[in-house]
Amino acid sequence: MSKVRKIRSIFSGKPTYEGAGVKLKRLFGYNEIPIFDPFLLLDDFGSTNPEEYIAGFPWHPHRGIETVTYMIHGIVSHSDSLGNKGDIEGGQVQWMTAGSGIIHQEMPQKQDDFLRGLQLWVNLPSKYKMISPRYQDIKDSDIFPVKEKNGVQVKVIAGLYKGTRGPVKEIICDPQYLDVWIPPQKVFNLSQEKENTVFIYVINGEGYFDITQKEFLEGQLGLFGKGEEVQVTSGKHGVRFILISGKPIGEPITWRGPIVMNSEEELDQAFEEYRNGSFIK
Repeated sequence: MSKVRKIRSIFSGKPTYEGAGVKLKRLFGYNEIPIFDPFLLLDDFGSTNPEEYIAGFPWHPHRGIETVTYMIHGIVSHSDSLGNKGDIEGGQVQWMTAGSGIIHQEMPQKQDDFLRGLQLWVNLPSKYKMISPRYQDIKDSDIFPVKEKNGVQVKVIAGLYKGTRGPVKEIICDPQYLDVWIPPQKVFNLSQEKENTVFIYVINGEGYFDITQKEFLEGQLGLFGKGEEVQVTSGKHGVRFILISGKPIGEPITWRGPIVMNSEEELDQAFEEYRNGSFIK
């Protein structure tokens, strides 16, 4: 079997609305369980039109997951039931472990040009679903790029890449989250754990992500099959993409709205606690 992974499935995403009316593109979500295990959802949100994002994501609960917000450009303000508040600006990452439960809001701020961000949901194994909530707020200056000889630049957000560990640490599923830029018409290989779930999402430019030379454009996502490395050939404009990798959990998933547990009974309990005011532990 070839060490180079082949693209298993291609996703172009579906336009949808979330929160109070934020227009976004959902690359994968509920309907793709369990092929992305341990990852649950990826949204690409933002616009040049503030009317499509300014209503934001008002107060809502989470339990049993981690949410990862990576701002490409613009600002999202957040606050929560624990008293935390602040801004996530372009180039910054917020990795929130909801654990036993948190109620928060995420409100995009009006931009003169455009706003764009990515939000990833990562599942938690059953024994960690009720851990205490926490945040890791990472500044752009904390994410040190690894610069390769051929001009490739790899920003390590989480996980390990060639001896550089990302600033997001002690994540339960220990995923790898990379932001990669490859200059025009270069070939680049990235090693991967053989059994991990691995996918890429093109932020801009174009490239070829396996030996079949199927071209990927901005806004397309590729889920890989098994293998030990990912091979990328950039197009005439170069390519910027995120690569996300993690070990599957392999547990039952029950999912309702913003809460992901392992059984219907656990979901019912979570929503009953939210209604009666005992959700926050």
